Amino acid sequence: MSEQAQMISQMRDLMDKTLQRSMKGFEYIRSSATQVGLTPKELIYHDGTLKLYHYYPVEDEVYRIPVMIVMATTNKGYLFGLRPGQSIVEYLLNNGFDVYMVDWDPPTMAEKNLALADYTHRFLPDCVNEVQKHSGIEDINILAYCMGGVLSLIYAATHQDGPLRNLVCLTTPINQHEMGLFHLWSSEMDVDTLVDAMGVIPAEFIASSFEMLRPAQKTAGRLRLWDQMWNDDFVKSYQAFNRWGDETLPLAGQYFKDSTNELMLGNKLFKGNLMVNGDKVNLKNVTVPIMAVMAEHDHIATYGATKPLLDLVGSEDKRELVLKGGHVSLIAGPNAARRMWPAVNEWLGERSV
Repeated sequence: MSEQAQMISQMRDLMDKTLQRSMKGFEYIRSSATQVGLTPKELIYHDGTLKLYHYYPVEDEVYRIPVMIVMATTNKGYLFGLRPGQSIVEYLLNNGFDVYMVDWDPPTMAEKNLALADYTHRFLPDCVNEVQKHSGIEDINILAYCMGGVLSLIYAATHQDGPLRNLVCLTTPINQHEMGLFHLWSSEMDVDTLVDAMGVIPAEFIASSFEMLRPAQKTAGRLRLWDQMWNDDFVKSYQAFNRWGDETLPLAGQYFKDSTNELMLGNKLFKGNLMVNGDKVNLKNVTVPIMAVMAEHDHIATYGATKPLLDLVGSEDKRELVLKGGHVSLIAGPNAARRMWPAVNEWLGERSV
């Protein structure tokens, strides 16, 4: 192709994309909220802010040990099943796993006194029991995200005789003094006064804390959206991520106080002197096979905060996977589908027969 013909082709492509961008922009403005979390499932247990779902298996034969996903307490679990083709739940189901999800609703004012111990010594054990009853299997795998990973580690360390067989921790902050601005803000916050005044910490407060870590992120995202408005797949993915980010959850006041004082400021999980429900939480007591997956460019659970996990647990069978990407793209971004999902699927599959 001559240089002139190449320039004409590039100009036509630019014109086509500009026209498509303008037309798609009008469609985007008029469009309703994008549909997310469409993988078929049933609610099998509900206790206030806690919901436990079971996803319908799609394979006639499944691995013996079911997988229970534990979502972070600040967000909805449909990040793991964002939309068809962008869903680790869908991927695991298609590869023969029986999948359950620990998800959260906004805590009511009547639940303001829920403490860290309620999550680790009541909610998680209750969910494990329900999965055992529903599946008919004694053993269980846990796949946990961010603070869901922290809760799962505390559960594992204090329930050594429990049925947990394998644990996968995704972007799980262990050394919370390495959480940058989050740690700095927490040290300047009068958390007791805040909790006493509000009871339940509003979703807007939690969401603003995340946004302040990268104040230009939303603007940059909108600019990328406009540049890619002609790309239907990009737009649908953006809408799904954007909806998930806008649905940040409030937190029970006492749980927020415990998490801030004991984990963020005291860094007691990392130091080995955390006490929950009268139990000392020593990560050396976590001896099950464990996989730690972390994002190289995570601005929330930083690499420095997540890196120490495998050095602290007592497990002999352990694997670390460090991927490029961020806190959310690790779960549902393009690199997740190429590297993270297959790696988790293979690691768990070998240990779930």
